[in-house]
Amino acid sequence: MDFIKIFSPATIANLSCGFDVLGLCLENVGDEMTIRKIGEKTVRINKIEGADLPMEATHNVAGVAALAMLREWETDFGFEIEIKKRIKAGSGIGSSAASAAGAVFGINELLGRPYEARELIKFAMQGEKLASGSAHADNVAPALLGGLTLIRSYDPVDVIRIDAPPELFATVIHPEIELKTADSRSILKQSITLQNAIIQWGNVGGFVAGLYTNDYDLIGRSMTDKIAEPVRGMLIPGFDQLKSAAQSHGALGSGISGSGPSVFALSKGEQTAHEVASAMGKVYENMGLPFEIHVSGINPDGIRIIEKK
Repeated sequence: MDFIKIFSPATIANLSCGFDVLGLCLENVGDEMTIRKIGEKTVRINKIEGADLPMEATHNVAGVAALAMLREWETDFGFEIEIKKRIKAGSGIGSSAASAAGAVFGINELLGRPYEARELIKFAMQGEKLASGSAHADNVAPALLGGLTLIRSYDPVDVIRIDAPPELFATVIHPEIELKTADSRSILKQSITLQNAIIQWGNVGGFVAGLYTNDYDLIGRSMTDKIAEPVRGMLIPGFDQLKSAAQSHGALGSGISGSGPSVFALSKGEQTAHEVASAMGKVYENMGLPFEIHVSGINPDGIRIIEKK
């Protein structure tokens, strides 16, 4: 193959209790990327639509991820990348991760798949490091593997993929403001109390157990965040009202999507997820704040190929 076009999906990271270790893949929100082989031994960002992002490969998350991969896998040719951004930068649903993961996925296909999907995570993480200052995997892992993912370890990278319960749906509302991941990370405390740590890791265990046993109530009970939400919530307009609206309309739980400003809710059943979306939307309508809202099932496959030749 010399050409591939892919859909690289949006993702939700943290999922309340799992800061930097839990994530899920969305079905119907994502970017399109086109990657071509070129004769020159380089990585070139040829075109970006839908966002004002750096064209220089060393300053673009897709370019940085691709270059990290090609430092390990030597070739006598290079790649040209085009990106159609459908995920807004700074929205909290994995915009940078979609670009970074999409780049390494597409290049891997054009190379004949020398790497397994899990092996691509470490390269995509380098794009995340450029975007946020931290090489985290909670967005790129679900984008590459699909479903839900748990990062058991970062050194070495060890990721477990988990199938979603069949009726699990996500609602995500994005206020029309940008909150940079690097800024959102900078306000986090570097230490927590033992009491809060015990609560947090108990909830992570409960959340994962709920996924494996299709126990929706357990999933909801486990969606409590003692790490990021108490600090980051103040940066998001109407955060407490959004959580209250979601809960009162049947959501299992809700929280900050990634570093924000998007807020997500998980629900049992698509109808409930739409009812939650309507209730959350009314919060911002009453505030006069423009927003986007998405209701999505959990994408079991991650990045998908649209066309190749």
